[in-house]
Amino acid sequence: MTSSAGASVPRRGPKLEPLLLADDERAELERWTRRATSAQALALRARIVLACAGPEVPPIVAVARDLRVSADTVRKWRRRFLAERLDGLADEPRPGRPPTIGVD
Repeated sequence: MTSSAGASVPRRGPKLEPLLLADDERAELERWTRRATSAQALALRARIVLACAGPEVPPIVAVARDLRVSADTVRKWRRRFLAERLDGLADEPRPGRPPTIGVD
């Protein structure tokens, strides 16, 4: 991160763990971003993880600004991916009573 004068400004907060992707994980994330049938929420989560990936940790606010989401959204999906990998990006079941009217 640099200031307007060009000097390096130290990052505030705890040091972030680098988000490193295996080749198959990167391929799957890129497939989710390009696939026409992907849910838009899943595609956005994949774009967030791809933007955060690499040995050099980009600033969360820069990723958020580039993808036009909040910094909290980037933090959430970055943290969930680090904890659960690809499975962490899927929608979790919603709380509440299951629907009583079936599709049939």
